[in-house]
Amino acid sequence: MTRIENEMQYNSAMERIEELLKIVNDDTPEDDKNAVELVLLSNLVSDYEDVHYPIESPSLIGVLKLRMYEMGLTQNALAEKLGISPSKISEILSGKSEPTLKQARKMATMLDISPAVVLGIQ
Repeated sequence: MTRIENEMQYNSAMERIEELLKIVNDDTPEDDKNAVELVLLSNLVSDYEDVHYPIESPSLIGVLKLRMYEMGLTQNALAEKLGISPSKISEILSGKSEPTLKQARKMATMLDISPAVVLGIQ
């Protein structure tokens, strides 16, 4: 098999991977037939998922909300941390406004967010 062509094959491959994960562990030699099969099936599944179940790039709004949650910040606390007015933060979080380049730099640096996400470059 060179690729998974449909959902039935995908589901079968996933079931077989589950079976192999019970057999193969870190101590299994790389040339073991089960280990080889696991790697091959995993690669086929990954290729199929890339096409049929793509993961979208994160949005700035989603990443900002996640960082706020992780850091325990309210919108006002985020605004203060970034030196941006609370109304501007509210506009950014609601999608009504984009950050300026200066604000984007602060977000990327102070919140450890990829500049590509902040600038909307995917």
